[in-house]
Amino acid sequence: MMKNILKKLLLSLVMFTMVTGCTKGKESIPLSFTPDTYPIIDGSTVTIPLSEHLASSLLQLPLEEARQYVLHNKTHEAYVNLLDKKADLIFVTSPSEEELSLASAANITLEVIPIVSEAFVFLTGADNPVEELTLAEIQGIYSGKITNWQEVGGKDLPIIPYQRPVNSGSQTGFLELVMKGLVPMEAPTTQVIAGMGDLIDTVAAYTDEPQGLGYSYFYYTTEMWGNEKVKLLSIDGVAPSSETITSHEYPIHTAYYAVIRGDEPKDSAVRKIISYILSDEGQSLMEEAGYVRIQ
Repeated sequence: MMKNILKKLLLSLVMFTMVTGCTKGKESIPLSFTPDTYPIIDGSTVTIPLSEHLASSLLQLPLEEARQYVLHNKTHEAYVNLLDKKADLIFVTSPSEEELSLASAANITLEVIPIVSEAFVFLTGADNPVEELTLAEIQGIYSGKITNWQEVGGKDLPIIPYQRPVNSGSQTGFLELVMKGLVPMEAPTTQVIAGMGDLIDTVAAYTDEPQGLGYSYFYYTTEMWGNEKVKLLSIDGVAPSSETITSHEYPIHTAYYAVIRGDEPKDSAVRKIISYILSDEGQSLMEEAGYVRIQ
């Protein structure tokens, strides 16, 4: 309860702005940059392909050549760099409580603009007979109330629920989108996995006895770190897919965001880049990179 109150206070202090994008669906304004004039863009691991395709388009370079101008320092460091004015624009998940606190302490307003649709997904071993969980069951597992797969229709095996470190993009998503104010049980250090790919591989390691349960983002698990030894679980009877994410039928729906400082000039290059991303041309570019078009 206190955490929810604190976050609401932080949101009001920072004026955390969710902008739907007034240019969405309109024709894009032609943009062109050189490596010297291209803004400093940072972000999370899962938005690296987004930045690569964007740089290729705006720098008018082949994708392979454009990659040298893309450097993402992961979610938390990207927020810190934006607040320290070491980055002009970041592509990330929504800010954590600590990141909101840092912005508030610096008296900086964050503008947080959804640019592509995304879903938060849960994964387990491919041989696990469990095909779906309810959101309530997931909350029960991560709060320590459900401890055996047999309780959710599986084998008589203990559930090993993995988590990510605090301030990682997926941990912030897990707390906000899934736990929704409920306090997860404190995980042993062996069950807190630093990298998203490492978490997937750790769950995949349980091949004979599929005990592991983990979480990530749809794009990362399907486009960046596929592993045939894991499967994505349906949630509340709906399997995650591009179609169910676009329609919002899949229940744990989110987005990736372009985040800028609120004092960014109205005609700045980064605002023009965001408008481009939200245009029909920009959204087609995002789909080309494998992301789901924003609704």
